[in-house]
Amino acid sequence: MNAVALLRLAARLLCAAVLATAWPAVAAPPPTQLITQALSVASNAERFPEGDPSAITVSLPDDWSDSQPRHDGGVWYRVNFNPGPSLDRTDLLALYVPRACSNLDVFLNGRRIHSGGRMADPVARNCHYPQLVSLPGGLVLSQGNVLDLHVRGHALQRVAARERAGGLSELRVGAYDELAALHADTLFWNVTAVQIASLALGMLGIVMTALAWVNRRDAPMGYYGLMAIGWALVSARLWWREVPLDNATVEFLICLSFTPILALAVQFLLSYAGVRSRMIEAALLAQCVVLPMSLLLAGPGRLFGMTGAWYVVLAAETLGAMLLHLHISWRDQRSEFWPMAITLAAAAIALAVEMAVQRGWLALPPAPRMQILLPLILIAFGVRLVVRRASAAAAPDASRFNMDARVREITAEIERNHAQLAELRIEQVTEKERKRIAADLHDDLGAKLLTIVHTSESERISTLAREALEEMRLSVRGLTGRPVRLSDALADWRAETVMRLGQANVEIDWKSLAEDTDQVLPARGFVQTTRILREAVSNIIKHSGASHVKVRCAISGLQFGLNIQDNGKGIPMELDGKLDRGHGMSSMKHRAKQMQGQCLVESGPGYGTVIRLTLPLGPEAPAAPAR
Repeated sequence: MNAVALLRLAARLLCAAVLATAWPAVAAPPPTQLITQALSVASNAERFPEGDPSAITVSLPDDWSDSQPRHDGGVWYRVNFNPGPSLDRTDLLALYVPRACSNLDVFLNGRRIHSGGRMADPVARNCHYPQLVSLPGGLVLSQGNVLDLHVRGHALQRVAARERAGGLSELRVGAYDELAALHADTLFWNVTAVQIASLALGMLGIVMTALAWVNRRDAPMGYYGLMAIGWALVSARLWWREVPLDNATVEFLICLSFTPILALAVQFLLSYAGVRSRMIEAALLAQCVVLPMSLLLAGPGRLFGMTGAWYVVLAAETLGAMLLHLHISWRDQRSEFWPMAITLAAAAIALAVEMAVQRGWLALPPAPRMQILLPLILIAFGVRLVVRRASAAAAPDASRFNMDARVREITAEIERNHAQLAELRIEQVTEKERKRIAADLHDDLGAKLLTIVHTSESERISTLAREALEEMRLSVRGLTGRPVRLSDALADWRAETVMRLGQANVEIDWKSLAEDTDQVLPARGFVQTTRILREAVSNIIKHSGASHVKVRCAISGLQFGLNIQDNGKGIPMELDGKLDRGHGMSSMKHRAKQMQGQCLVESGPGYGTVIRLTLPLGPEAPAAPAR
């Protein structure tokens, strides 16, 4: 029995040794091949264009912004591989593609074996998704296998972020099980981790928004909650690869979402520090309008350049809000400074790395770090914020800080409202008094002057009364405060000037604006301009001896220009350098200065005189103090 037992034990050991020796040879998978070169042709054909003279050999990974700048559409890649002598025809092989942006079709030895989705516009968006393609054993040859890959993507100039620009990574061919593990790991970090972080951030944002809705005074929590929900919605694009919109629309919507998210982030930092600025709020709202308008003006072909410039602006705004918040926290509440400093420093580093990637200073990371790190930072701080708010009753310092901030905010609001009411009251009283004076002038003085005009037997007195009546009506028009359309004012000025110069036998060449305009002159501006023009015409009639006058009108931006030129004898030499002392020039320049405008006089003996008047359009400018 002992001999039989020993024989059995020896047989078992021998079998184990044989199996141990043979197992690696049987179970060892074919070696994984890394493919770093391919034959490339830019084409949208359904098959690889054989014999195309534009075919070139490129290195993988192939970034289109380097190898084929501004190309938008399809690119074919052809690679060859040999499984090697270790191949068993029953082995399951696979092709692993870490990145093909935006979509990929694969052909093995002329047969289509994989499609990542829609290849026509709108193209499936698979830039963040690694692709694993099983190679059917019936199509794999022992030597000379040909893989054709058709990548459909977009030029760097037509996307808002570098990771969504067209390109193809290096390729791996090997055992399916080995590459499947690598594919699963990459898929987790590229997509699943981002989705988990975004979903968690979105749920936290909903909770914080609900808490802020219950406690309306807790504005920081409301801003934070809306910001978190906005970021989660932007990241949700990873869940939807077959978007039924063209690339330009999708990229525009993505860019459009960043301005409100940034505005909420800035508002959160300021409100959390107890600061409120209407100027900053207005600037953030204006930015939400200016950014999409600038993108529309730039067009889809310059999207990356325009968004790159905006990323710098938005990053600078975010950094400024962070520094302001830290400054106020250091001054008013030291206990909040270090947690916020650590959080904001981490967020700033993540933003800086992302900016470097987008500018091309750093290579594209294997996983979207920004989409993972920033939500995790926000989640950590959001949880701390919720816990801190829950324990606010046991933290008198925090309550005192919030109360002081609230008191400062209410006090500032009361002061602003009081100042606005005072200004409004002054404006109302002033307007009422102007109307009363205008009515008195029109009803009393106007009636008396009109009586003199119609009853006086002296032509000179009647003429003087008529002129005084016109001046009175002009003053009343200025007192009413009603703005005058520029086209109406020009018509009145032209009619009066043509009549006066015609009576003096002076020929006039008046050219108004090329087309009608809806711009207006303030009431005071109309009155003063009328008086300047009358003074200029009086000088021409009385002093110049001119036979011809040219008047030109123009608008440049928010400025109105009026040029009056005569062919008279000009201003005498003895008045050279003393134009302000005669011919009414001093009053004309003073009136222009009161309207924040300018009146220039150019003249020389025998060369006539030119008066150049420039006035602001729009709201009435504040009058300069009289001298």
